[in-house]
Amino acid sequence: MGKVRQAVIMVGGQGTRLRPLTETRPKPILPVLDRPCLSYLIESFARGGIEEVILACGYRSDQMVEAIGDGSDLGIDIEYSYEDEPMGTGGAIKLLEGRLDDTFVAANGDVFADIDLSEQVAEHFRSGAAVTISLTPVGNPTEFGTARIGDDGRITEFKEKPKPEEVFSNLINAGVYVVERRVMALVPEGKPYDFSKDLFPLLMGRGERLQGHTLKGAWRDVGRPSDLIGANLVAATKAGSFPGVIDGAETEAPVYVGKGSRVVGGSLSGSVVMASCGVSGSNIRGSIVFPGCDVEGSDIIDSVLGEGCVVPPGCVIKGCVLGDGTMLERGTILDGVRVP
Repeated sequence: MGKVRQAVIMVGGQGTRLRPLTETRPKPILPVLDRPCLSYLIESFARGGIEEVILACGYRSDQMVEAIGDGSDLGIDIEYSYEDEPMGTGGAIKLLEGRLDDTFVAANGDVFADIDLSEQVAEHFRSGAAVTISLTPVGNPTEFGTARIGDDGRITEFKEKPKPEEVFSNLINAGVYVVERRVMALVPEGKPYDFSKDLFPLLMGRGERLQGHTLKGAWRDVGRPSDLIGANLVAATKAGSFPGVIDGAETEAPVYVGKGSRVVGGSLSGSVVMASCGVSGSNIRGSIVFPGCDVEGSDIIDSVLGEGCVVPPGCVIKGCVLGDGTMLERGTILDGVRVP
């Protein structure tokens, strides 16, 4: 079996649907259990035999470098490539074409993924495909590229973001690809170009083999605040334990309390409280609380509290996203809003 040692991860998006959380940080380093979301994908790649990762950066790239580092802690080499304007999946990789191995891995970095890459690589070489695409089933395929596969795993039909009446499969493109470098010759230079919208239909039209591989492991799109909550709860379920303290609070799993945090009284249900938070006499359900928050005597439901938020007694926060450093007044009631 062949070996793949190199991966390119696209991390240049601005994450507009996650504002205001992405006003102060790039989307791929939003926290999942006090770690950058992207770090789970990179660790998966290291376990799968990847030795070199190139991060194709754009928005707030300096924070990306600070959060992710050089890979020495994982025994791999992480390098950074910078694009002045978004070039799409294909366009970003085209800029790196001269540095690519004959076979490489490409991935979208704005997902939570803790996966088995080695099986996808093995299937790629076994099938002789030009590109092997990771697939995963979802309830609503209309927001993704959707694939139909034959008995041998070959993709026989692929459509990007089909309308409800056009849906033919619940298997969607999970954004991890094993790619033969030769296909990059089809990608034009100096212009935005997308794998799903542009390259995959072109390859299929030329009779090239696109192989589908159903992912093994945890995968979650992180496009909206509810998705970020879901990714944290998936990770909390897998983690099982946590370093923080729960003192007299009723709990309903999955829950996670980060290092240096203390949850006293009240209740914690299907929620994550990250590091260095103080929570007392509050009911937190279906929510995530970023590091350094102070919550007292309040109800937090289906919401995300950004870093360093202060929620005094009597507040009710439901279906909201609070940006970093939000300080509420006592008794504030918010429903379905984003602050600021």
